[in-house]
Amino acid sequence: MSEKEFKAILLEVTDEGLSSIGESSKKALYLLLEKKFNIKKQEIPDKIADFEDALEEIFGLGAKFLEIIIMKRLYEKVGQTVHLFSPNDFSFTKYVKAVKHSYLKRMKLRTREGSISASRLSYAHLCEEN
Repeated sequence: MSEKEFKAILLEVTDEGLSSIGESSKKALYLLLEKKFNIKKQEIPDKIADFEDALEEIFGLGAKFLEIIIMKRLYEKVGQTVHLFSPNDFSFTKYVKAVKHSYLKRMKLRTREGSISASRLSYAHLCEEN
């Protein structure tokens, strides 16, 4: 799994989270993000801090509700637990970045383990033939 796949997952869960405000409101929000904040839907994973700021400017304290929904969906999709040093140090952006880091690290480890297993299998197969 790659960073590209993580971005696709993040886009998917963001879209699902924003659906909680209704489809027409979600479409209006995407338009507002693009026109006022210069954030296209596909750019959200690359502009996550700007996205967080835009949500907070648009919804005020209500932005936290949307951020929590998105974070829950992200957790459900990737199954990553994030340990924060301090609850006061918590933000949507930090959470997403921590999940991304953990997810990519786990995928890299799985890929490496898969390569090692394949190498062992090939070696075992060669030993059997001789």
